[in-house]
Amino acid sequence: MDVMWEALLLVARPDVLLTILAASTLGIVIGAIPGLTAVMGVALLVPITFFMDPVPAIAAIAALAAMAIFSGDIPGALLRIPGTPASAAYVDDAFAMTRAGRPERGLGLSLGSALIGGVIGVLLLMFAAPLLARFATNFSSVEYFWLALLGLSCAAIVSTGSALKGVLSLIFGLFVAFIGIDEVAGQPRFTFGSFELMGGVSFIPAMIGMFALTEILRNATRNAPKPEAPRMGPVFAGLGSTLVRRWRNVLRGGLTGSLVGALPGAGADIAAWVSYAIAKRRSRTPEKFGTGHDEGLIEAGASNNAALSSAWVPTLVFGIPGDSITAIVIGVLYLKGLEPGPIIFVKTPELIYAIFLSFLLANLLLLPLGWAVIRLARHLLRVPQAYLMPIVLCACIVGSFAINNSPFGVGIMLAFGVIGWLFEENGIPVAPAILGIVLGAMLEFNFVTSMLKSKGDLMTFVERPIAAGLGLVVLLLWAAPVLRALRSRT
Repeated sequence: MDVMWEALLLVARPDVLLTILAASTLGIVIGAIPGLTAVMGVALLVPITFFMDPVPAIAAIAALAAMAIFSGDIPGALLRIPGTPASAAYVDDAFAMTRAGRPERGLGLSLGSALIGGVIGVLLLMFAAPLLARFATNFSSVEYFWLALLGLSCAAIVSTGSALKGVLSLIFGLFVAFIGIDEVAGQPRFTFGSFELMGGVSFIPAMIGMFALTEILRNATRNAPKPEAPRMGPVFAGLGSTLVRRWRNVLRGGLTGSLVGALPGAGADIAAWVSYAIAKRRSRTPEKFGTGHDEGLIEAGASNNAALSSAWVPTLVFGIPGDSITAIVIGVLYLKGLEPGPIIFVKTPELIYAIFLSFLLANLLLLPLGWAVIRLARHLLRVPQAYLMPIVLCACIVGSFAINNSPFGVGIMLAFGVIGWLFEENGIPVAPAILGIVLGAMLEFNFVTSMLKSKGDLMTFVERPIAAGLGLVVLLLWAAPVLRALRSRT
């Protein structure tokens, strides 16, 4: 209790509280702009942390990341442009609610589930950090291969319509993920002599193109009369009763996000996709997913914020980055003279718990700041489509250019926008393609690494207990549709 009291005194200082508030506000703005991710926001914040003490510096990073992950849902719900990669998992449900005239429902559910999921993640971070980190360190390249395959298998669940079209979309995403220089052999693949393609296809411009530009093209080519813009109602109306009714989704999303986030390199993106797939698999009405249903949105929304918190587990306990944000955090800790690892819990435990409390405070700030930004965002709905779409296109171009400060990113965005439009015109879902791009490189790298370590012995994928368990889950996931089809024929 003495340590917790010291940590509370460190966080309760006026300069720390003001820093958390300022970083939270900045995170809200950055996350709401397509292309400007939480990672980019943290990277921009690092030079400022040079002039701060350790507690406000780390608290600022934690607050900015938590806010940016939530506010990425706002352009997704209003314009079908995921502000962050994690938002892409449930963007169709959120946008469908807006088109049905209920934008406040999708945004309110995103806010509520993000808040509860984030608090679950922080509480697990505070009380189970060593246990979760010990579990995470048991993962080798074999387990990460199965984890990536499990994520890709979710494509069959998250896609709507024809299963064959979902698989075709996934194969396209995997092909895109394999473009560039092979990380293991160092050989260029599918670059066609292009120097820019040697670095691979950047995920953010591709995602912006397949969601945002596709929506712009659909608006431009749609012959039907333009629907009247929906009005934003009370954000919290019916929110509490819905979350209570869907408490299983909230709790399961928070726990799934916490476990996936604790795995180094997994992060909020994979957690959101996995949770959405679990929600659809466990739902009594899976056919409603993607049409404005709340189960997947709530579960995945809780999961990505919980994963953001638990990604700090391997970072603080073992010095292993849990995701891109915590990789930056490790550098900041070293700059402040703090070496991440088990010894930090012995030398400066009050500092660690001050970081935990800062994370908790940042998640609680989601409620007032999230409500304020949603109320401001309602003005977007009043802008006529003829004016709004050019503005959205400009934002897409700026966001795609900002990734690598290169016009090549804009070209990628435009190309994938046309591909996404062709996909949707022919009933091919976009979500599996995005999932393939996200997980393709992880799948290949861990497969090749495992094969090299085992000298080509395939038994290495089932020799370890955790690997065998994950493999069994993947096989059951694949077998389920076949078994259902056989049962329906008998």
